[in-house]
Amino acid sequence: MALNRNQLEEFERLIGQRRQQLVTELLDDVARARDESYADVAGGVTDLGDQALADLIADLDNAEITRDMRTVRELDAALARIADGSYGSGADCEGEIGLERLRAYPTAMRCIKCQEVYEKTHAHAGEPRL
Repeated sequence: MALNRNQLEEFERLIGQRRQQLVTELLDDVARARDESYADVAGGVTDLGDQALADLIADLDNAEITRDMRTVRELDAALARIADGSYGSGADCEGEIGLERLRAYPTAMRCIKCQEVYEKTHAHAGEPRL
């Protein structure tokens, strides 16, 4: 069953709202990171443990910004698929993705079966994840 106009409008609204939230968070996070120097995070680093903690905090901030930027790109791609009429159609099999999957994961590009194949094919063993 292809998505009807009301469903597409609902997804467009939800995706647009989520995108706006993330962009606002990103702007706040980048501004905070710009204003907060490493010395502010580290404080008066007195030992290697304090330095390691300051490094960890800085790395986590960078990872969060990177993750949010990737999500904004995924949301933009979903909005583009809505605009071009391909939203809800699998990128690999061109079959329907399924309303339940789209509700759970509005940026989904693949049906569950194709996503499983994709993840097995593109798995990176040992890659660090947060």
